[in-house]
Amino acid sequence: MKALDIPVMNQWGLHPAVVERTNDIAPLTAFHDFDKKGLLKNVPTLNFHPHLPHYALMKGGEKTVQVLARQRIDLDRPHPFTLAGNTEFNCLLWLPPNKQRAGDILMVDSTNFTTLFGGTDSLKNFWKNLATMK
Repeated sequence: MKALDIPVMNQWGLHPAVVERTNDIAPLTAFHDFDKKGLLKNVPTLNFHPHLPHYALMKGGEKTVQVLARQRIDLDRPHPFTLAGNTEFNCLLWLPPNKQRAGDILMVDSTNFTTLFGGTDSLKNFWKNLATMK
């Protein structure tokens, strides 16, 4: 990512939380105010892959990267990230165009482009939003 001047590091593979007493992935914490492209319209969840990346912002990243969504972490699975007090991880990032970049960059785990891990209706909406993004 450094060579592309993207101040983000794929830091951990974390297990997402589920809705209590179900096998359904917990809803996203979405930041709709930053979602200028409408990517999260009708997208309450992504998928339930057991090891999803935390996209950590590097120094200066908060100036150029928008965190669009975070995912709650399964706290029953000890991990250094949760032991440090974290309860969610960055799962969807958007980098808008700038002087050096003519287009948008969207960072999300590639497993969100398959329905093998659930989230079908929500993923269909995500794919539609992505395909019709302006």
